[in-house]
Amino acid sequence: MSTPGALWRSSHPGPTTIVTALALALGWSAALEPARTGLLALAVFAGQVSVGISNDAIDAPRDRLASRPDKPIARSEVGIRAAWAAALAALACALVLSALLGWAMLAAHALALGSAWAYNAWLKSTAASIVPFLVSFGIFPSLATLSAPHPAVAPPWAWIAGAAFGAAVHLTNVLPDLEQDAATGVRGLPHRWGPRTATSVAAVAVVAGGAVALVGSAGGELSSVAPLSWACFVGVVVVAATALATAFLRPPSRTLFRLVMLAALLMAAEVLAAGRALAA
Repeated sequence: MSTPGALWRSSHPGPTTIVTALALALGWSAALEPARTGLLALAVFAGQVSVGISNDAIDAPRDRLASRPDKPIARSEVGIRAAWAAALAALACALVLSALLGWAMLAAHALALGSAWAYNAWLKSTAASIVPFLVSFGIFPSLATLSAPHPAVAPPWAWIAGAAFGAAVHLTNVLPDLEQDAATGVRGLPHRWGPRTATSVAAVAVVAGGAVALVGSAGGELSSVAPLSWACFVGVVVVAATALATAFLRPPSRTLFRLVMLAALLMAAEVLAAGRALAA
């Protein structure tokens, strides 16, 4: 496989693509001009690539011990120096693109990316492993509103919904790797809680985030909630219930994480159905 292909596989392409799509949706909800929405999406994409590749570069020794077949850096399909060069280049691109959208956007994105890199470098092996996800995803909706010509932070409901989604992502993403992580010394919060507790909390977080997004995007008036938003929220509840049932009936698998990502898309659809809910 070519080096670019191996680097792309190391960037966690699924989550990177979905988070970029969420940035586009939030840009529309914040009533950004097309050019600003495009810059926002590119900045978020570059930032996610930097986070994904740096994660795999840092974890390469542990991934080799665990014989992970899905980790190109650990399998020497791409050199560690090339991986770090790509991660740092992507980080620089993310910051430059953010600066084009204003210093407020740059500061917020730098904080979100710093939090994510801190997780990769250290916090993933501690009981505070969930904190970077609460911080980075809590900030995430504000990346759109701070990209506007007149920047402002996102409303509180968007912070809560973003943080709830981030918590659910973290609690389910690591579940298939619990045994391998334990063997290589990684013991974050989901490892300490175990798969059933972690999935239960993730399911509650997804539903809570969906409920907050539903009410918040309608200005607190349930009578103003669009039918499509209600339908998306019902979808969030169904997805969360499916994840919970899966956790209790089957061994931990990547399916739980995919269900949470699906719930994220449904939460974004709730906001989109409400119209320009993030617009200042």
